[in-house]
This record gives sequence, structure tokens and C-alpha cells, in this order.
Amino acid sequence: MARKEKPWGGRFKGGTDREVEAFTASIAFDRRLCRHDIEGSIAHARMLARQGILTAAEEKAIVAGLRGIRKDFERGALVFADADEDVHMAVEKELIRRIGEAGAKLHTGRSRNDQVALDLRLYLREEIGHILEAIEGLKDALENLAGKEIDTVLPGYTHLQRAQPILLAHYLLAYREMLDRDESRFRECRVRVNVMPLGAGALAGTGIPIDRRCTAEILDFPEMTRNSLDAVSDRDFAAEFLFDCALLMMHLSRFCEDLILWSTEEFRFIEISDGFTTGSSLMPQKKNPDVAELVRGKTGRIYGHLVAMLTILKGLPMTYNRDLQEDKEPVFDAVDTVRASLSVFTRMLGQITFLRDRMEKAAAGGFSTATDVAEYLVKAGVPFRDAHGIAGRIVAFCLERGKTLEALTLEEYRAFHEAFREDVHEAVTVRRSVGVRDIPGGTSGKAVRKRLREIGRRHGRTKR
Repeated sequence: MARKEKPWGGRFKGGTDREVEAFTASIAFDRRLCRHDIEGSIAHARMLARQGILTAAEEKAIVAGLRGIRKDFERGALVFADADEDVHMAVEKELIRRIGEAGAKLHTGRSRNDQVALDLRLYLREEIGHILEAIEGLKDALENLAGKEIDTVLPGYTHLQRAQPILLAHYLLAYREMLDRDESRFRECRVRVNVMPLGAGALAGTGIPIDRRCTAEILDFPEMTRNSLDAVSDRDFAAEFLFDCALLMMHLSRFCEDLILWSTEEFRFIEISDGFTTGSSLMPQKKNPDVAELVRGKTGRIYGHLVAMLTILKGLPMTYNRDLQEDKEPVFDAVDTVRASLSVFTRMLGQITFLRDRMEKAAAGGFSTATDVAEYLVKAGVPFRDAHGIAGRIVAFCLERGKTLEALTLEEYRAFHEAFREDVHEAVTVRRSVGVRDIPGGTSGKAVRKRLREIGRRHGRTKR
């Protein structure tokens, strides 16, 4: 039976303009959905056969043909052309070429609109799984590193000014907490991705007696969409995915910002291994933290994809519009960028040397234990606001005389308040400052070790 060149060509007398054909083609990027398109088509064919819409022989031919196409695609032997328009039409065209008339029956009871919605959901369901694995790998790396650096002290900062001493392990576990939230968001997103849209047709469903529940079960979808209009036009799940990616990358970017600063000569808290740095073509002494800078830079790229997706969606009338062809490239690039960033960052983190002595010396500077002076007075019965003012005046006194809190004599302390005793010198040491913050979520070694044990119990591991 002779067919029009385009599957939708029956209504048209003239051919598509070549420039328009190239402009509207998505096969160059949506070919990535080929495996998922075939997976959905195999499930659809099986359902059609169970409903008696296809014969057993037609089902067998279609499934075998689709599997052959998938095999050729995976080994790079399948060639797509712009004239194929999109991956759905390319696969169908190839199927008909291979098995003949039976292949033309595959599209019964569905549209490209619900088909592409299905493909994107199948793709994201799989990729979210990979991202979750990568997040778990980074969390484990942070946990292990925190265990090794449990006694390392460094300055904590607010406003990028030295604030109070903290444990490096506490710092590392702060990012682990962020990743816990990222993981939770991706898991929740996957629940909303994992909804089966096939059967919505172009927008109104289908008059063919299909069994949507059967298709959902074959594809392991726990839920089906409840409204055909929403099913073909919904990309909330894609926007949510991009938001989750943006927030994850923001966390990595913040971490990278610290690592970049810490690797400078001004800080010199860390040494990033040669494998994750580069040099200068002009200045032979340079060692640049390019990996950390690129992760930081790629964060903006992900933000752009989120804004692009929201902008695509904001003005669309019901239901499907060709604008939605533009949803895939932001999603695909976000997947690639996030997975690559998580992988390289995790590996880089495992090859950083922390310069502990330098960190602790910096932690002791900048009057970082001034709060401990105020708290010392509070414990002696002085109201906090008064104690705060006294501690501030002591800092000003030290600055005028070029002294540190540790170097002040007891007589000098007592000139500000009679509550000071000899033990004030112990109270203003860095180690003491860290150790007394022994509350849940605090930076003391005891609190951090407890948190590591909690994490270990949650994952069935014995921790410190």
C-alpha cells in the first residue's frame, strides 16, 4: 500500500519547505529518547494484542522489529535523518520498513503527544535514579572525610570574616545535610514523574478500546494520569526536575567557592591534587582550581535551563503546542551537567590535602573566641547584652595594644569585670571554644561523632 512520505501527510497536497523541515526537526537531540520510545512502543503493542486489536503474529513481528531497531541504535548502526522529523516517526518509519504493514498498526490508539510525554517520563525516571546514586556517593565521601578530619579545626566565617572556630568535620557534614535534602527532593520528584500518560491521545483520549492500566503495569508505572488534557500538556515534572538540579548545583557551587578560596595563597588551607587542577600557558608558577571553577560556572547553566523551561511553559494555551519540543534540550543538558559535576567533584574531594596547622592557626586569629569571653561572663551571672559589650571593649583594647585574647593578663581582664578568673585563659583557646559547643547540631567533637554514628546507624554501618 502506497503511503505519503509524512505520516500526517494525508491532508496536505504540497511538501514541507526544506528550511522548515530542518527548523522543526528534533531528531538531532530527541534521538536520545530512542530506547525509551521503543520501551513504550513494546508495552503499547503488547497491550493492543491483549485487547485483540493486534493479532498475536502482528505483536510478535512488532516486538521483534522494535528490539532489532533498539539493538542497532545501541551499537550505532541506526542512521536518522532530518526528514525523519523526530525519534517517534523515525522509529515507526524504520519499523514499517523492516516488517511491513504490521508496523503501521503500532500507532493505533495513541498520538505523538502522549507518546513524547511517556518517553520523557521514562527517561527522567531512569536518570533521576542515576543522579540519586551519584548523590549517595558524594554523601559517603563527605562522611568518610569527616571521620578522618574529626580533630581538624578551622575558622568558621560569616560575611567572609572570621567568626568562630569550628571542626572541619562539622563543615563537611553541613554539605551532607544539604545533599540529604537534595536527595529527598529528587525522590519526591520521581514520584510525580512516575505517572503514565499514554492513552491521552492527542488531547482527548481515544475511541479505541485500549487498556491503560495494562500498559502502566507493563511499564511499571504505579499511577496513570487522570485528565487527558493535562497529560499531554504537563511538563511540571520537568520543571521540578530542573529546579532540583539547580538547587543541587547551587550547593556544589557554594562548596566550590570555599575550595577555590581555600586553595589561594592568601588562605592556603588546602592543596588540590594535580589531577584536578591546570596550569597557565604564560605563568609557570600557577596551579588553577579549574574543576571547582567549572562546577561553579555550570551552575549558572542549569539556572538558565530552569528559566528557559518556565518561560516556554508560561504562555501556552491548552493543550499540546510545538513549543514543548523545546523542553528536551534543557532537560538533557541538565542531566549531563549534573551527573558529570557530581562525579568529578566527588573524585576531586577525595584528593584534597587539608593543611591542618595552617587552618588551626587561622582559627585562632581574628579574635574568634570573643564570643567565649561573653559566654564566660554569662556563666558568671552577667546579662548577655552587658557581657557582649564588655567582650567588645576587650577586643578594642587588644587591637589598640596589639595583643590577643590569650595574651591578656588576668589583671587586664579584671579591669573590665571582676568576674574573670584564671580559667579565662583556657576558655579563650580554640580547642576549648570548639569543645564546649556540645549541643545537638553543635561543632564539638562529641556532637560531631554522635552525628556520624547516627548517619552510620541509618545506613546500617558501625561508626565512630
